[in-house]
Formats: sequence, structure tokens, C-alpha cells
Amino acid sequence: MGFLDAIFGRTTPPKADLEVLFSVPQAALSLEVQGFRFLGRGAVCFRDSEGSADDDVIAEVEQIITVDEGARIERTQDQYGFTWLSVHREAGDAIAVATDLHALNSSLADHGFSSALLCSTFLFEYQGRTLALVYLFKRGTFYPFVPESGSAQRRDNALELQIRGIVEADVPVEKDLGRWLAIWGAPGLG
Repeated sequence: MGFLDAIFGRTTPPKADLEVLFSVPQAALSLEVQGFRFLGRGAVCFRDSEGSADDDVIAEVEQIITVDEGARIERTQDQYGFTWLSVHREAGDAIAVATDLHALNSSLADHGFSSALLCSTFLFEYQGRTLALVYLFKRGTFYPFVPESGSAQRRDNALELQIRGIVEADVPVEKDLGRWLAIWGAPGLG
């Protein structure tokens, strides 16, 4: 932070610790014991930049990830204009998905696109419902997001709090519930 930033009260957001993504497989095990199942899917959400600079980075990482048979990446855009890169692996393979999402996030950050990164998701199934463990890139923390089944844009807050209790020993959980943002339109969540 520079002198003028200090005077005007501007702060620089802390650099996210992407290594924490590798703690998700342990959280997946903790959730599995409680009846949750990791679906082998995850995604990175970012604001796509104009031009092809980020496209080149994504294509490079995509080639690395899809060298492994059974891995595929899908690119979609949600209703809010954010781009999602979804990784699909064998159900239960949390280590491979964490590695893939780490590669996507760090490649974009290393090439100057860290300010465009928003979050990453890891998808689980519980009693026929799909939910996500969400990593906030700029905060370096996780929170659960559980859309209510059969309901348009409603959340199951009780289940979200239950999941928080299960994973808080495994991953850094976002303490500020106001930052547990709804990610409507995220791939795999309906």
C-alpha cells in the first residue's frame, strides 16, 4: 500500500491463498461421513476480459487438464454476464477437481487476471439435492450454498449452517454471513 492510499483510506485486497483449495478433499471426506457425496464437478467464475489474452491462458490450461482421459472443461456464461469454466471428473475425485481448479485460478492470476476472478465451486449431492462449497477468491474463505429444491431463488439456510459446522475444521469458513452470496445460475446448481 502506498502513502496516498493510506491517506485516502484505500486498501489493497489481500492476495488469495489458492493452496487452500487443496484442503477441499478433506472437507469432502468430512461431508461424505455425514451423507454428502462429491459429484466430481467444480467451476471457476470470472469476469471475462475483452480480447483474447485470457482466452489464450484458458486454452493452455484446458489442454493440460484434458490430457487426462475422463476430464473435460465446459465454458458457459450466466445471466449476469460472468463466465464459468466447469471441470467434470469422475464422481468422488475431489483431489483431481481441486488440482484442476487450482490450475485454472493460478494461471489466470499469474497472467494478470486476478482482479477478474470471483469464486470457485465444488459440487456435492445430498438427499437428491445439488449444493456447492464456494471459495471466495478475494477473501480466501469458503461458504456453503444450498438452493432449495423446487423453489426459485430460495436457500436452505439451516443446511448451509449445518455444512459450515461439518467443514469448519477442514477449510477456512467465511465468518461474515453477509458475504455468503447466492450464486444463482452457477453451472450444476439448476
